Amino acid sequence: MPKDNHDEYEYTPLLIKEPEETRRALKFPNKSLILATFAACIGGTFQYGYNVSVINAPTKHVQNFINQTWTERYQTDIAVDALTLLWSTIVAIFTLGGLIGVSLGGTLSIKLGRKGTLLTNNILALLAALMMGLSYPTGSFELIIIGRLLIGLNAGIGLCVQPLYLAEIAPTAIRGIMGMGTSVFVTGGILTGQVMGLKELLGREEYWPILLSTTCIPAALQLLTLPWFPESPRFLLIDRGDDEGCKKALRELHGVANCDREREEMEKERRNLAGFKAMKPWELFANRDMRWQLLTIMLLNSAQQLNGINAIYFYADYVFRQAGIPSERIPYATVGTGACECLTALTCGLLIESLGRKVLITGGYTLMSICCILFTLTITFQDTSPVFPYLSMACVFAFILSFGLGPGGVTNILTMELFTQNARPAAYMIAGSINWISFFLISMIFPFIVLGLQQYCFLVFMVVCILVALYIFFIIPETKSKTFLEIQNEFKSAAKRRATALMVPE
Repeated sequence: MPKDNHDEYEYTPLLIKEPEETRRALKFPNKSLILATFAACIGGTFQYGYNVSVINAPTKHVQNFINQTWTERYQTDIAVDALTLLWSTIVAIFTLGGLIGVSLGGTLSIKLGRKGTLLTNNILALLAALMMGLSYPTGSFELIIIGRLLIGLNAGIGLCVQPLYLAEIAPTAIRGIMGMGTSVFVTGGILTGQVMGLKELLGREEYWPILLSTTCIPAALQLLTLPWFPESPRFLLIDRGDDEGCKKALRELHGVANCDREREEMEKERRNLAGFKAMKPWELFANRDMRWQLLTIMLLNSAQQLNGINAIYFYADYVFRQAGIPSERIPYATVGTGACECLTALTCGLLIESLGRKVLITGGYTLMSICCILFTLTITFQDTSPVFPYLSMACVFAFILSFGLGPGGVTNILTMELFTQNARPAAYMIAGSINWISFFLISMIFPFIVLGLQQYCFLVFMVVCILVALYIFFIIPETKSKTFLEIQNEFKSAAKRRATALMVPE
């Protein structure tokens, strides 16, 4: 090692081994850090949340457009099955695009950088908005399908890369709060899409092309704001070896007074990863040292979709009708679910550094399992009293509150915290792929679960929530205020203890 580097490391122990209470002290983040978070999220996970919900409001209007276009082309009305297939394609193609996007996101984030990938990704959103906006004047419903595929690609890349960027610009002491930016903007996107779809705004039939093309607004905002902020300092130092770029980025994001300790932790991780290249997903699968981390993120990301939360959003109208809510009140009840989850995501962000990740996510899944039981009971007895339909709706809101306080935000933070720099992009590719596949599966099988189990359908989700809560309680360590290397070492120690306990004495 060159002498100047050795001299630079002389003061490392003093900074790394500072008192624990000092390292854990929460400080209000630098203004530049807050603005960088907004700039990254508005064109990242906000797009995902927005495009999940915005497609629900114009369902009948788009179907009418497809029927009208088909009649003009072929002088006959479209068959019901064909219309259902086309509409299902419009909805499901978003999921396919997301799966492809998340598979590309990790690779792009290494080649173009985190910031570069996010900026380039907006080209897809602008093209998607153009396609969907032109579909009505050109009389081509095929453009809606292409647009939904493109915005799915955009959402998949954003869900993979934006959390990486937040993880790598965040100081260790507030990494949980920063990570909650992903959840806050997802839920904010869902709520915004629901509000924009109300009849008082863009929910009327003549406005649906404008409603679908509004996805260009978050993309434009990111293109205007993100270029003013630096690339991830951790990426610059560890992946690119750009010491000066890293120092400059840290000074801008953390302030001159607070950047030294974070840089020393990055230096320690760089020395630990010396000689290692960024892993590919298949290399991560083959790595025995990260087996438990990988199993954990696969379980948590699949559970995030299979716990019933997306079933409520995709089939909100059905759930509220089953609960006996009058049809004219359903759109506003649906907006209420979005507001509820957004509020709890913000609350989770305020609690995560005091209560820790493990308490919030375990408690969230436990409360969700209780809500599933109560919801099943209220649906079963909804005809016995006029109060029960509203109790059912209360259970739905309680379920969403429980999800937002724990699994909704903490899952993504754990995906970020359980891996070091060389494995993190591959981990996000795997986690994102599991998430999108589960997303697709639940959207396909939920109607059949409802058809077969009727009011007992949420008991399936109750089982999922209980099993995940038990796994978290017994397997996952608390990661609050720990560096990435400390978390990795804790998993290694736990794996050794389990291996020792399983050894059979001769």
